[in-house]
Amino acid sequence: MTDFTEQDLSGSTFRRVDLSGAEFREAHMTGMVVHDVDLSGTRVRAAYLDGVRMTGVEVPDLEIYGELVRLVVNGVDVVPLVEAELDRRTPERALMRPTDADGFREAFDVLDRLWAATVERAGALPSALLHDRVDDEWSFTETLRHLGFAHACWVGGVVLTDPTPWHPLDLPWDEAPAVEGVPWDRDVRPSLDEVLAVRAQRRATVGAVLADLTDEGLGRPVASATAFMRDADSLTVGQCLRVVLNEEWEHRLYAERDLAVLASR
Repeated sequence: MTDFTEQDLSGSTFRRVDLSGAEFREAHMTGMVVHDVDLSGTRVRAAYLDGVRMTGVEVPDLEIYGELVRLVVNGVDVVPLVEAELDRRTPERALMRPTDADGFREAFDVLDRLWAATVERAGALPSALLHDRVDDEWSFTETLRHLGFAHACWVGGVVLTDPTPWHPLDLPWDEAPAVEGVPWDRDVRPSLDEVLAVRAQRRATVGAVLADLTDEGLGRPVASATAFMRDADSLTVGQCLRVVLNEEWEHRLYAERDLAVLASR
């Protein structure tokens, strides 16, 4: 097995080679040409696919989970169709795109209700299962820990300009840069009650922000006081709250999906 680490292979040609089981992490593949290859069983995670074109492909079975802006299949942009279908399946989803302060308050209230049912479902499982991963995705407790990080980063660190908003159980995303002082304990196994206690604190912080929020306040310029998102320009309170809404909405769907698998074990 050959190990290519910290090497520049740009412009390389791989012809009639066997890369079965190969692993690519933190690899730059911009402008790559992939022709006459077998990608069966390939798993792509945390990838940026802007400008990708696939022609002459056969797709008997393909699943895509992610943030889709434009996806053209045989000449048809399917994103509007997918968005409409997702809204139809779960009407509350449309509320996650608020445009005024009251809309944000309603959206977070809806999330509270939906997450309460999800947490109740998780609490009915043996506690050990809540630390199990499904298809190498985050466990249920890791998911809640990551949402705690999202709240700390975007609300505490940006909206409230707290330079140290972290809790020891906070969990950044897997590809996040390591930053001194930011918790990143992958091995800790807190109880559900411990994680929920942190979550309640974070929700109270958001609640305080929402209580005083006005329509004009949504457009207030803000900047990160932590090492995360420090380079982001033109952030507003509304943008930060939308990030948290999106994180909460999507990760609950992932959690529900994985809880169904865990319950069947």
